[in-house]
Amino acid sequence: MLHVLYLVHDISDPAVRRRVIMLKAGGARLTLAGFRRTKLPLSDIEGVTPIDLGYTRDGRFAQRLGAVAKAAAGIAASLKGEPVPDVILARNLEMLALAKRARCAFGTSAPVVYECLDIHRLVLRDDMVGRALRGAERRLGRDVRLLLTSSPAFVRHYFQKFGQIDAPIELLENKLLELGPKGPVAPTLAGPLAAQPWRIGWFGALRCRKSLELLQTFTESADGAFEVVLRGRPALTEFDDFLGVVGAARHLSFGGAYRNPEDMAAIYGGVHFSWAIDFFEEGLNSTWLLPNRLYEGCRFGTVPIAMAGTETATFLQRQGIGIVLEEASVAALDKALGTMTPERYRALRDQVTACEPSTWSCNSSDCRVLVAKLVKVAGLADGEIAAVAA
Repeated sequence: MLHVLYLVHDISDPAVRRRVIMLKAGGARLTLAGFRRTKLPLSDIEGVTPIDLGYTRDGRFAQRLGAVAKAAAGIAASLKGEPVPDVILARNLEMLALAKRARCAFGTSAPVVYECLDIHRLVLRDDMVGRALRGAERRLGRDVRLLLTSSPAFVRHYFQKFGQIDAPIELLENKLLELGPKGPVAPTLAGPLAAQPWRIGWFGALRCRKSLELLQTFTESADGAFEVVLRGRPALTEFDDFLGVVGAARHLSFGGAYRNPEDMAAIYGGVHFSWAIDFFEEGLNSTWLLPNRLYEGCRFGTVPIAMAGTETATFLQRQGIGIVLEEASVAALDKALGTMTPERYRALRDQVTACEPSTWSCNSSDCRVLVAKLVKVAGLADGEIAAVAA
């Protein structure tokens, strides 16, 4: 059975939990090690006890560099007693830096797979900092045997443009996990009543101040015809007073965190539209990404709203679904949504639910395919590959 050492930048990130679920469902054994953004260590991630490498703070790059340096110095002690991995999966650049130290600690030549699902704005800077980070990634990436990334725009605009990683690239989209025995259920959901107030769901990593201000102003101008429901983990460092602003707004509500995929049907079943827009790193990562909420929302029949000129908008236009705003303004939102009728909404929803479910979600077979690719990278014997893929 393939043994994966999974090095992560934030053990508390829900996306890490999803990847752990995928790897286990695909037949892999896991050693999980990483930093955390929570004050206290986590004791269990889907039956895996994580190795705590320390606390890091969101948005504090210098602090994170110090934490990486400290973890690198003590990585042998942190991993002492753990089984030697067949492959090392490093999520994000700082963990790629730890992967080589982990190999030395184990005395192994296990191949490294680089999982990069966001392109941080710092590596895109056209100054000494940006050039230094890109140079570090190129050096650390010389031994990478496979690159996993979530959007083709990341490949075009970053990895190929700057020549960062000379390794095969695998597109691993941020699809919803559907591993239950009953199979797909989303298209059978009735969804909310096709009537006012029309509800827009903004779920997931809430980090975009511009989106919050735009949605607040739009709902105020619509005077009750539209509401916005927010769920997930707000990046409080990116807002002056997230909870205060949302609490004071008449047509915004925040329902806290949720479990993915367990709570998806419930939260998306209560909204008509999903906000698939992010201006956090406008023109860069936010323009190129294909966010989790795109797949989650469409899988449960909500109508996605995207911004023109983004990879998300291109994706939706290729599928022939959704609403694309021409500009980030209340006027553009009013033009796209202000005259919404039950008939138009049902037509938009029907277009979404008519899509092939595999567009939005992955199943147990997809998990086995992922692990089989890691088995191939690890160079295990054919018999072992067959055992994992069975």
